[in-house]
Amino acid sequence: MNNPLRILAGVIVCSVTLPIFLSVVSYDDIETNTPQKQEQLIEKKSSSKYINYETVDKDSPKINIYNHKTGKTQQMDIEEYLYGVLSGEMPSDFNIEALKAQAVAARTYVMYNQENETSKHKGAAVCTDYTHCQEYKSYEELKKSKGEDWIKNSYPKVKQAVNETKGHIITYNGEPILPLYFSTSSGKTENSEEVFSTEYPYLRSVDSPYDKYAPKYASTLKISNKDFVSKLQNTYSGINITQNNLSSQIKILNRSDGGSVEKIRLGNKELTGRDIRNILNLNSANFEIKFDTNSLDFVVKGYGHGVGMSQWGANGMAEEGYKYYEILSHYYKDTTIKDLY
Repeated sequence: MNNPLRILAGVIVCSVTLPIFLSVVSYDDIETNTPQKQEQLIEKKSSSKYINYETVDKDSPKINIYNHKTGKTQQMDIEEYLYGVLSGEMPSDFNIEALKAQAVAARTYVMYNQENETSKHKGAAVCTDYTHCQEYKSYEELKKSKGEDWIKNSYPKVKQAVNETKGHIITYNGEPILPLYFSTSSGKTENSEEVFSTEYPYLRSVDSPYDKYAPKYASTLKISNKDFVSKLQNTYSGINITQNNLSSQIKILNRSDGGSVEKIRLGNKELTGRDIRNILNLNSANFEIKFDTNSLDFVVKGYGHGVGMSQWGANGMAEEGYKYYEILSHYYKDTTIKDLY
């Protein structure tokens, strides 16, 4: 029979060292598995199987484009046109899946215009003016404005995004949608009717959490009471508002689902958030107002109209592992990808 003192000593040693050993093993296990768990989360977010939408193999069509710089209409292969659109509409250093999503949206915009005859340019589906249609720059313009290094290092990536989505458009009930897009949301996109009056079933307010990393997610405009009242009076002759005690004369009445100001009362007049955005050249209509004695601070979230696909939100999703069709499905509700050619 063993010495009782020796047994007791052994029990004490085990009781002290065993928990320490277990904690070290557990800690090592956590440290080792953390990256793996993060990878698994990304995999769960992305489709388990890549979807190939290439079902048609035909030549890409020619489209008529109105060049606002030359004042002439020219015919061009749509895919070549999209090289110039994507180069102007989205940063080339964005994730390739975000660039693909943008390419499909831009292609859909052309098809929507052609099928609905919405273009105001006679005989042309689109123009090259970004304030009216989509940004477009020719190869020569890109070479001149962005330089040889960009042409060599970035232009191939742009072409890849277009080529790998050749013929793909976004449809709702089998028809091309109006694929509105913009730079940066405030964390949520907007319902179309709350911004442009017309309701589209696929342009619904959705969460867009990755926009907070965008450079223009937040901005502030400080303006003196005098200048603010002057701008209002110059725009609306019948407005009754004074420089003193503006906090009692201004009230935000309601907001959209996406957070933008829908109605705001200023003195005796009721305006929209878009009115204030246009008057003050704010980045968006999603703003708060902070009042000081002699000035106002407009604290703004987002950049753009807020309807459809957020480009920075799309890039954030792509960085998390989402494919281009998952990004499009998120921002354009209940839509499907169709391969035209």
